Amino acid sequence: MVCLLISITVLHLSTLAMLLIATLEKSWWVWTELEVSDLWYNCFHDNRSDTWLCAATDESDWLQSVQALMILSVVFSCISFLVFVGQLVTMSKGGLFYFTGLCQAFAGFTVFAACLIFTFHRKEILNDSRDLSKGRFGYCFILAWVCVPLLLISAVLYVHLRKKQ
Repeated sequence: MVCLLISITVLHLSTLAMLLIATLEKSWWVWTELEVSDLWYNCFHDNRSDTWLCAATDESDWLQSVQALMILSVVFSCISFLVFVGQLVTMSKGGLFYFTGLCQAFAGFTVFAACLIFTFHRKEILNDSRDLSKGRFGYCFILAWVCVPLLLISAVLYVHLRKKQ
């Protein structure tokens, strides 16, 4: 039982860390190795000063929805972890972690929706006159997609988890 709790906790915390990285890092769309866009900024690397220079992205409704959904997923995952820890302490023997699993499932569905919106509306989100075929999805976008099945798997694990002692 202890190994199961430790593995579920590690899965949850690693997924939460990946969600935070995917939400806050600057690589949802890569134009070149020296120019990237994310949910918050458009950045390019200045070779002279060896720093990233960033400007705020142009706001669009699609971008705001992706931003909101990614923040919601982080919030749902944090609430889920806090509720899980609270239920470990207060729940009676034989109880199930339904609410924790429900919060994780909501986190998974919000990331899924954010990734779908970014996938299908990247032209409007990036708001750039350049050809999108010259760019590619960045690692944060891929990391967000990786979080979707991990969040849903952990949600199923929480729903089926029963407190032994």
